[in-house]
Amino acid sequence: MGPHVTSNADAFDQWIRRYHPSSERGLRLISLPHAGGSASAYFALSAAMAPSVEVWSVQYPGRQDHRRGQFCTDAHELAGHLAQALQGRLDQPYALFGHSMGAAVAFELTRLLEQAGQGPEALVVSGRRAPSTVRDEQVHLRDDAGIVRELRLLSGTDPVFLRDPELLAMILPVLRADYRVIETYAAEPGAAVATPVTALVGADDPKTTVEEARAWSRHASGAFDLRVFPGGHFFLDEQLPQVVDTLRNVLLSVPAAGDSKRGQS
Repeated sequence: MGPHVTSNADAFDQWIRRYHPSSERGLRLISLPHAGGSASAYFALSAAMAPSVEVWSVQYPGRQDHRRGQFCTDAHELAGHLAQALQGRLDQPYALFGHSMGAAVAFELTRLLEQAGQGPEALVVSGRRAPSTVRDEQVHLRDDAGIVRELRLLSGTDPVFLRDPELLAMILPVLRADYRVIETYAAEPGAAVATPVTALVGADDPKTTVEEARAWSRHASGAFDLRVFPGGHFFLDEQLPQVVDTLRNVLLSVPAAGDSKRGQS
């Protein structure tokens, strides 16, 4: 079972962080973090996109100010909770952006929202191989030392956490649950979205090759584009200005609020 919610307003406040709220009726970019990540992973992106694009950063349960929420261990379940939290809030044009685990959850969330007639204007998947590609990954079954080895390989965790036993003890349960989410994830055969898809990948990402990222085209029944950046799994941090430029270019084709079908409903 997922975290208990008492109302849609409560659910939205539990799941979404708005670090740079905008008074403009512009575009919203709903951003889903990587395994072990929190909403604050997108603070710098939010600052860079404001005020023309308001970034909504997803706060998964079990961490930071959503710590009391129960872990989700299934990507479909996670997408379902997010769809519920966003219900009634998608009245302006928006796009979805997910990195690593967040890319898979964003894909499943897009499918749910399309089925509800509220699909995004664009889906950007980053640092994650396409659902139709297969790797035998079982980090979630490793002992604690094995998970730490994986974190060092990806170079996305502050070394302070890896050296401090107390801090490490705090994040390991979250990491194990998230790795279970992504490593047991399987899309339905033939799963695809009509929303335009852009895939971003680091040229030296040990978790996703360029060809595995290109395979997202199999899951896009509409437009598809692939962008390759220098760097590894966390090229987002290394190449933030270039990523922001890419996102802005992707979002240029999204209609303004007054021109959107949502603005007419």
